[in-house]
Amino acid sequence: MKRGEQLVRTVEDMDTEAQAFVDALTPEQHSATLITLSGDLGAGKTAFVQATAAVLGVEGPITSPTFVIAKVYLLPEGQHFDRLIHIDAYRLNSLKDLNAIGFGEMASNTKNLIMLEWPEQVEGILENSSLNIMIEALDDGARQITYA
Repeated sequence: MKRGEQLVRTVEDMDTEAQAFVDALTPEQHSATLITLSGDLGAGKTAFVQATAAVLGVEGPITSPTFVIAKVYLLPEGQHFDRLIHIDAYRLNSLKDLNAIGFGEMASNTKNLIMLEWPEQVEGILENSSLNIMIEALDDGARQITYA
């Protein structure tokens, strides 16, 4: 998995960074690969998921699942994963809320790549993530992306 920091100044830089992220992505062997995305409102979490989805071959609009909580995208054959699952936990209060949308089943499938925004809303989820991505919006409009 990718570690370290990257400065992203443009949409093209975000696309390049998403490609580097996908290239470094290693699927988990016994569960879904869970990527958590942290950062303030408007920091670029959804933009990073959109860029990642495009790299993975998802066609069509990728919108924030704020009100539906989770969106599932089937990936083209030849990928390490069958599905990209985009979850927005902003309106959730606990792991129980997350499990109510079928998270346990999603997380048990090694062919799922789960990208979960707002992990701070779901106690205990960060400890189970494969990678946490922190995105910070800088004063000049750039984004600082930290992989941990």
